[in-house]
Amino acid sequence: MFVFVPEGTDEKTALERTTHLAISAHQDDIEIMAYDGIVKCFGSAEHHFTGVVVTNGSGSPRSGIYAGYTDEEMREIRKKEQCKAAVVGEYSAQVFLDYTSGDVKNPRGAEVVNALKEVIERTKPRYIYTHNLADKHDTHVGVAVKVIQALRALRYVPDGVYGCEVWRSLDWLSDGDKVTFDVAGHANLEAAVLGVFDSQIAGGKRYDLATVGRRLANATYFESHGVDGTASLMYAMDLTPLARDAGANLAEYVLAYIGDFAKDVERKIGGLL
Repeated sequence: MFVFVPEGTDEKTALERTTHLAISAHQDDIEIMAYDGIVKCFGSAEHHFTGVVVTNGSGSPRSGIYAGYTDEEMREIRKKEQCKAAVVGEYSAQVFLDYTSGDVKNPRGAEVVNALKEVIERTKPRYIYTHNLADKHDTHVGVAVKVIQALRALRYVPDGVYGCEVWRSLDWLSDGDKVTFDVAGHANLEAAVLGVFDSQIAGGKRYDLATVGRRLANATYFESHGVDGTASLMYAMDLTPLARDAGANLAEYVLAYIGDFAKDVERKIGGLL
């Protein structure tokens, strides 16, 4: 485990003062999925944001000036970019666990869970942002599963555990099931923390534009019969009950949300026939 502290505060203080903790699979996922926490803590004396990246980022796609970089060189580039985001976003700390995607996706791998337990024990956050359990990316889902396993093992239930959007929008959730975050304002901060990941953006993926566009689309399409209530909106899935109930089945929990969506579609069509 490597801990980067942007302000030069000692590591213990930086971790212990954390109120909002983001646990992501890859470098730049934090800025896409946990911007609500970043902006809530930015410039605040009361709230402090810490990011955790679980994997080492060595297998990321690359092109342009990064096309010839080795996996080891990409690891260092992506770590450097994540540290830049931590400086710009005024994070309390940025933690790197440096596991492989295979480690994360291994159902019997306890090492990642134990590392997450250590981070959660040292930070004791009020809020945790991670990936949602319906994400398209297997490594993202693996991280979310291991976060829940770590919380259950610790018997620690934050005020909120949120499964956020990266590789799949949560627009399909019924409105009553959505956790919504109004993240309008500080557009310069939003652009800055997304924009430091040049190896991904110049390397062929416009995550910066896509992320801002998704938030704008969420804000515009959230309410069909009223004017926009905000210019930027993020969605999340509430995973707090899964931390609270150690016996709850993770797949069944998500399938219940999908069932709510299916019932809503059926009701709308049925009402018009």
